[in-house]
Amino acid sequence: MANATEEWKPLSHAPLEKLSENLWRVSGSLPRMTLRRTMTIARRGDGRLVIHSAIALDETAMKAIEALGPPAYLIVPSGFHRKDAPAFKRRYPELTVLAPRGARDKIAKVIPVDGALEEFPKDHAIHFEAIQGIGDAEGAMLVRSADGMTIVLGDIVFNMDRKKDPLGFFFTTLLGSAPGPRISRLVKALMVKDRAALRADLERLAATPGLVRLIVAHEKVAHGADASAALIAASKFL
Repeated sequence: MANATEEWKPLSHAPLEKLSENLWRVSGSLPRMTLRRTMTIARRGDGRLVIHSAIALDETAMKAIEALGPPAYLIVPSGFHRKDAPAFKRRYPELTVLAPRGARDKIAKVIPVDGALEEFPKDHAIHFEAIQGIGDAEGAMLVRSADGMTIVLGDIVFNMDRKKDPLGFFFTTLLGSAPGPRISRLVKALMVKDRAALRADLERLAATPGLVRLIVAHEKVAHGADASAALIAASKFL
C-alpha cells in the first residue's frame, strides 16, 4: 500500500455508489497499478457517518458524502489500509479513529488511534465483530439496512480478477490474490495465525441471517446468495 499522507491527493475514482438507504461505496485507484481499493460509508441510526477504509475523493464527491450526514467515525481496517487516513483526520478533526487491536501499533505510526473496533458506540444499524484466527489484525463491520445485512471486510477475502500490469500481475498472480473470492498467499503468510479458526469464522459469517452483500477491500461486491458463497469459497483456500 502507498505511503500514508496528510495531503489531500485524490486519485481517479468511480462515482459514489448507493447500495442501500444507509450504505454507500466508492471504488478508487492506487498509484502505479491497476488494482482498485474500496471505501465503504455507512450511516448510524443517529445520522452520523462511519468511513471505512478512507479514500480521498474530488471535491464534488466529498460534498456528496457530507450531504449524507456528518463524518464521525474513521475505521482504519488494517495496517495495510492507512494511506488516506491522516488526510481524512486533517480534513475532519472531530473524527473518532478506531482500529483493530492487532494492527493498532502500525496504524498509530501515521494517525493517532482513539480506540479499538469493539469500542464503537452501540448502534442498531452498525456493529463490529472480531475475526478469529488472525490475531485481531482485522475485524468485520456489519451494517443492517432495509434490504438485509452487509458484511464489510478488509484483506481477509479478495474478490477480483487477475491483472496484467507488472505490479498487478505480481500482486494478483504471483502472490495468489486472484481470481477471487479467495484468501491470498500473502494474507496467509502475514495475518493468519490459526487456519482452522479462521475457516470456521468465515463459515459463521456466511451463515449471517439476512446476508445480502459482501464488500471487501479489493474489488468486487458479492450480492445476494453470492455473498455467502464468496465467504465459503474463500475459506477453501485455508
